[in-house]
Amino acid sequence: MPKPEPIPTEVQVRVHAAGINPVDFKTRAGRGMAGLLGEPPIVLGWDVSGTVSAVPPGVTRFKVGEEVFGMPWFPRQAGAYAEYVTAPSRHFAAKPHTLSHEEAAALPLAGLTAWQIVVDTIQLEDGADLLIHGAAGGVGHLAVQVAKARGANVIATGRAEQAGWLRQLGADETIDYKSERFEDRVSELDAVIDFPGVYGERSLEVLRPGGILVSVPSGTSDELLAKARQGERRATGILVEPDPIGLGGLIHLVENGQLEVKVDGVFDLEEVAEAHRQAEAGHDGGKLVLRVP
Repeated sequence: MPKPEPIPTEVQVRVHAAGINPVDFKTRAGRGMAGLLGEPPIVLGWDVSGTVSAVPPGVTRFKVGEEVFGMPWFPRQAGAYAEYVTAPSRHFAAKPHTLSHEEAAALPLAGLTAWQIVVDTIQLEDGADLLIHGAAGGVGHLAVQVAKARGANVIATGRAEQAGWLRQLGADETIDYKSERFEDRVSELDAVIDFPGVYGERSLEVLRPGGILVSVPSGTSDELLAKARQGERRATGILVEPDPIGLGGLIHLVENGQLEVKVDGVFDLEEVAEAHRQAEAGHDGGKLVLRVP
């Protein structure tokens, strides 16, 4: 493919690493964002960490040679699984010096999803009680940390062997979803985040009136919305979008030692098929990343 050239307000970024997310392999399989992107071949990927390689007139935020990271264009095609991407400069932010390119590439889509749920959608307040289903996953482990930094009381579900790690991330309580029913442990919660997307109706039962359920990634059915209204609760889905304010918030947490991203594996770009196989098969939580030579 030819190298993409930036237009005014855009930057060209030499990609050093690209994060892998479930939406990538779902799109590859004809689900996810496939319906928005047209007929294949499609260049997948939205998480980028790299170096600014060209700056057209009009861009004032970055110079050639600066290290940046971001989630450009989502849900339009960004083409992160490549050597170069172009996107509006405000879809990127300066990469924190404490993060490697692989760590930085693992953060934007998952981190912004967590930020936009916790901060923008729930509008979590200090002292709120929050239950996170799938807390050890790629987005979940970041949501635990964002919520804790906001002063929440975080209850996290995961496997028994993940409990210690979840507590290190900031969870105040952990629930082994394989051996315990969360309904027996919690009630009158302010908010629930359902990352697996399978606990909707059960989660409504543990919310206080006025509490909110955010269901990811399947969103909310009409039946679930109606049940929430009947119980004077709220329910919503969410789809992440580029967000320079959210990126800034994540950077602040990283630099203050309040947020770390777990990278479970790094693959060279030519190994992307195997990376997708591993991602689809499931792994220990955290993120998988492509290294772009």
